[in-house]
Amino acid sequence: MADVLITHSYHLPYDPKQVRKMQPYPPLGTLYAASALKAGNISVSVFDTMLEDPDVRFASALEQQQPRLVVIYEDDFNFLSKMCLTRMRELAWQLAREAQSAGAVVIAHGSDATDQAQLYLRNGVDFVLLGEAEQTLVELCSALLSHCPYSDIPGLVYLDPAGNSVQSQGKAPKNVSWNALPRPSRELIDLEPYRQAWSAAHGHFSTNVVASRGCPYRCNWCAKPISGDKFQIRPAHVVAAEIRELKEVYGVQHIWFGDDVFALNHHWVQEFADEIESMRCSLPFKIQSRADLMTQTTVANLKRAGCAEIWMGVESGSQKVLNAMDKGLRVPDVIVARARLSENSIRACYFLQFGYPGETWEDIQHTIELVRNTRPDDIGISFSYPLPGTIFYERVQAQIGAKRNWTDSDDLCVMFSAAYQDEFYRALRNALHAEVDSWKNSDPSYQSADLASLWQQVYDLEPITRVPEATTISFDETKEDRDDQTFVPIQSLTSAARQI
Repeated sequence: MADVLITHSYHLPYDPKQVRKMQPYPPLGTLYAASALKAGNISVSVFDTMLEDPDVRFASALEQQQPRLVVIYEDDFNFLSKMCLTRMRELAWQLAREAQSAGAVVIAHGSDATDQAQLYLRNGVDFVLLGEAEQTLVELCSALLSHCPYSDIPGLVYLDPAGNSVQSQGKAPKNVSWNALPRPSRELIDLEPYRQAWSAAHGHFSTNVVASRGCPYRCNWCAKPISGDKFQIRPAHVVAAEIRELKEVYGVQHIWFGDDVFALNHHWVQEFADEIESMRCSLPFKIQSRADLMTQTTVANLKRAGCAEIWMGVESGSQKVLNAMDKGLRVPDVIVARARLSENSIRACYFLQFGYPGETWEDIQHTIELVRNTRPDDIGISFSYPLPGTIFYERVQAQIGAKRNWTDSDDLCVMFSAAYQDEFYRALRNALHAEVDSWKNSDPSYQSADLASLWQQVYDLEPITRVPEATTISFDETKEDRDDQTFVPIQSLTSAARQI
């Protein structure tokens, strides 16, 4: 039995796209919260919904643990949690209602709970935690378990006895000591189902680690309801020791670093490579980073540490679109980074985004050209997705209808007036994915006939799926200051109209 049962609401079988990929990772943010509770001398157990059926097993966990408090603490290191998928929201409310029925007080934390606190408070949740909430969680749980006042704890939202929403005083907290927390409490979950899933699908066992939290860059489509622009990094020797433990104790064969942006600190990367070599614990790993961070020295140190694959947020091959996104990236940086990674035998993979306001057919062709010219080892394609709290969301908010979130990560519905209808973007995604895949396929018939058909569909759809009322962005591309950005109807931009 435990005083606190902590869980999360991402269940892999509810997400068809991720089931096809079959790359499940434990909920690190949830496990860090459990570590914080343990460090605060609070007894805690974990119900991991990733691979366990919440419709059956959660009730059993409640009966077995009989917790006084249930915490639905989303994994802040999982990009799927940040997307605020409605299937996750529905499951969170289901878990909350079951916990309340069992007599527990329910606490929730996560991007969606932060954005939609009122909805959560009216669907079985008693408290919503804001910001980087590990310390807030410990303080609130301690107060509730000892029947002490909690109104002065910063970062809380709850309903008063009259049903009115109350938010405690002060800003959403930033946990300045996160990088000093004990490692995530993996011992509280069963890693064997993860091992079996990975081994069956991919022939090896991969798990996740984080070296840092947060991102200081300000891409205007990226939501940061938890950490804002704050960035923290753990000591290099601590991260290396965690990898050694995963390798020697758990038999892990591959690491996925869930950091928003890895290799931001070039000196840290060198120190990390030194520690990995000193401990003799190298494992192949993949990271997310930026093309403009891929200096020769950093790439060499990443290789030395075991890096095998880097996913870079390229987004677009059009400088105009990158500027509109406030990406702070130049297309030539991508070309240079791709060459450096190739020279060091590190797989270079691109995250691409289509549908951003102002993106024309010519801009799309620039992206296709970049992919063809640099030949990344893999690509991931998404459609521009407005999340609350972002500049992008504020700009297109008036166009968003009743549907404001994807049901799951395979939804891919464009929820504002983009330049084209969904059908076009899906055809574009299919054709570009197929072309990149064809570079690894030796069947010449696949490379010619099938690809030609997919691209023909794109060309056929392009003129008939244009959205006349689409909005775009207009600014002086020669200016670094983006304060002159304005959104206008696309048909009013004659130059853009000629491009499409």
